[in-house]
Amino acid sequence: MDPVTALERLGGVARAEELLRLTTRRTLRRAVHDGRVDRCALGRYALPTAAAAQRAATALTAVVCLRSAAAHHGWELKLQPPAPELVVRRGRKLAPGQRTGVTIRWANLADDQVRDCVTSPVRTVVDCARVLPFDEALAVADSALRSGVLCRDDLEGLDVRGAGAAAVRRVLRQADGRAANPFESVLRALCLESGLDVEPQAIVGLGTGTVRPDLVCRPLRVALEADSWTFHASRSAHRRDCARYNLLVLRDWRVLRFTWEQVMHDQPYVRWVLSELTRRVERPEISDTLPRSA
Repeated sequence: MDPVTALERLGGVARAEELLRLTTRRTLRRAVHDGRVDRCALGRYALPTAAAAQRAATALTAVVCLRSAAAHHGWELKLQPPAPELVVRRGRKLAPGQRTGVTIRWANLADDQVRDCVTSPVRTVVDCARVLPFDEALAVADSALRSGVLCRDDLEGLDVRGAGAAAVRRVLRQADGRAANPFESVLRALCLESGLDVEPQAIVGLGTGTVRPDLVCRPLRVALEADSWTFHASRSAHRRDCARYNLLVLRDWRVLRFTWEQVMHDQPYVRWVLSELTRRVERPEISDTLPRSA
């Protein structure tokens, strides 16, 4: 797999060992040499999202924001921004040429909301929650907590007002650093939108031991797996996962498995499955006619 494609699947930033499951050292070195991938630290690689945004911000005397800021903070994203995302003060006028190749927003930022010409971690999470779709925003907030840059106390009790405040509060309430990657965060967002109260990486006792599915809905005894070969370290890990699925079913749990392509690119299908699940729990006599995933 091309290193850029691999990094996009991994959220835009990854350790060398994660990347090398999907690509080769030779192609990775070539991508770094060509500037398509940044080696941002020892054994850590990233797409040039943050670097491109910082260059654009310097040229315009602007501040890096939204997904570009999240990439700067080292957080994994569902999607990389198509262009550097920048913010300038309200009332400032930019010539058409200055707005080419960048996405501009206007806002007045307090001094404590900016660090080195990038929105602070808290401001970045809030901005993403206010502007982005729920699944993208939740992936950013989960990644912020998972990275250790922020903790729950940083998000709880924030006084959020103005347009989009309800969306922000929803993301802050649901953010959970236990989610392993954006893939799981996006699947959890779809579950929550479908009315399923799910918990990421929860421990389930099965009598003979415990398992930790990607998502668990305890009231319905449903385990959901963000299932992709991309995130299996080895064939043995894949075998262990299959054994875990079987054990859950034998203990009267329902197990739903979704691929990366379905969760990221075929969300209507995922939503249909989740809605059918809740309907079938309430009405077991429902027909078994199923559509095909795109």
